[in-house]
Amino acid sequence: MVLGSSPRAHIRTRLAALAAAAVLVIGPAVTACGDDGGGGSESPPPVPSKEQTSTPTPTPTSAPPETAGQPKDPAAAEKEIKTNFAKFFDPKVSMAEKEKVLENGEEMRPVLKAFSGDDRGGKVSAKVTKVEFTSPTEAKVTYDLALNGVTALPGASGAVVEQDGTWKVSVKTLCGLLAMSGNTTPLPGC
Repeated sequence: MVLGSSPRAHIRTRLAALAAAAVLVIGPAVTACGDDGGGGSESPPPVPSKEQTSTPTPTPTSAPPETAGQPKDPAAAEKEIKTNFAKFFDPKVSMAEKEKVLENGEEMRPVLKAFSGDDRGGKVSAKVTKVEFTSPTEAKVTYDLALNGVTALPGASGAVVEQDGTWKVSVKTLCGLLAMSGNTTPLPGC
């Protein structure tokens, strides 16, 4: 309390502060509903934050068998993703087999040849450590890329897509790796 002020002045000050806080919290919603746009020199009302305008999404306690963001069988899809990702990066796997686990494999043959033809391409392997489905036919993957058995790129990000019933390494992932390798030759599809 300020010296020389009455107790009522102190209460009025606190009430004014509470009213101002209420206007800041409630004001944008009331203004948005009742503002006819014919105001004088007043500044526009503040834009509500994302938290004020979005409806919270309920979090299910157990996921239904098929959700909007996952394939019908997420466990089987994850297993196939890990297998096909490893197959794609396995130097012992034939070019024809790699095409089968690469998005648009036949069309991407020149890019795949450039990747496999790189001296390091024959010494690379990959292991998926995390799969995060973003839709029933797409997922982000985190993987470790090894060169000659030594992890060279831990925690790398990539993507996979389901195409023709098979989970495949995305074109984006392959083109991203080629760009990181220093290959500046423009390749069709990248």
